[in-house]
Amino acid sequence: MKVDYFIVGLGLAGVAFCEQLRKANKSLLVFDNNSQQASLVAAGMYNPVILKRFTEVWMAKEQLALAQPYYKELERLLNVKLDYKLKLYRRFASIEEQNIWFTASDKPNLEPYLSTTLVPNKSPQIDAPYNLGEVFEAGRVDTTVLISNYRTYLKSHSQIVTDGFQYEALQIEAETLQYKNHEANHIVFCEGFGLKQNPFFNYLPVNGTKGEVLTINVPGLKIDYAIKSSVFIMPNSDEDYYVGATYSRFDKTNNPTEDGKAELSSKLKTFLKAPFEVVSHKAGVRPTVNDRRPLVGTHASHKNLHVLNGLGSRGVMISPYAAKQLFNFIENKQPLNPEIAIGRYTI
Repeated sequence: MKVDYFIVGLGLAGVAFCEQLRKANKSLLVFDNNSQQASLVAAGMYNPVILKRFTEVWMAKEQLALAQPYYKELERLLNVKLDYKLKLYRRFASIEEQNIWFTASDKPNLEPYLSTTLVPNKSPQIDAPYNLGEVFEAGRVDTTVLISNYRTYLKSHSQIVTDGFQYEALQIEAETLQYKNHEANHIVFCEGFGLKQNPFFNYLPVNGTKGEVLTINVPGLKIDYAIKSSVFIMPNSDEDYYVGATYSRFDKTNNPTEDGKAELSSKLKTFLKAPFEVVSHKAGVRPTVNDRRPLVGTHASHKNLHVLNGLGSRGVMISPYAAKQLFNFIENKQPLNPEIAIGRYTI
């Protein structure tokens, strides 16, 4: 079987690159064995502001401009609901935080995203004596529904192999790639933290950061918006809510931990006054990079080997942008944004 592209990995990066190929009428074959869980356990929230420091997400405007129509197109393709517009409020812990917020909202790049009107807390079960600040252009993508339905879509078109990829079986020639009984012109590795095992790109500095999230049941809370404080709480369905997330640089497993559960519960109790029950607890290792930029580009010696990785905790927003950058780099010889190009690191 001969295709234009092999793609290894079907997280948010892999789906986004598949979509670039589909729209360009390029043939593809995906290899994925569900080994990387970061995209599946992500709560899927997106917003253009880093709410810990009240700073703009890198290239937020450009990312949102691509992401919004991208998810609409995926909803049409898969016939499912994916993108849920969601009010997002930052809980203020002090008057000082309010002042920092208002100072940030005066900056030209943040003005479109930060409301200058304080929102009073109307829920008796939320402790927010200093009120809330609203973030515009926020929402949630149901990443579990996205990836499971996209796998089904690929299966229906015989475009996915659900085995682990064996690097030693890849035969590299100048103009073609051979993998078992398959042949392709290019291969794109979208493996998340699994890139550490990749002999072609394992020199790249992917520092896995484990994240744990809870689903909790809170009878009677009845909030239809997300709140970000020391952790976030976000509506899921009925009386269930997502709570997250932890950041661990040392544990590189996908196993939920009691420490992670205790940390999330403890932080949540600082502002949620209602009793809650933990319904589920999940974990995954995000592919993070120290400079907080994706890893996008082509191997220095093999011009048909490419990488799309390092999306970190903002994969929902940045994946369409990064995938388009790589596609245009390979197919149209357009230069990559130097901030995401892997040329910033050497073998």
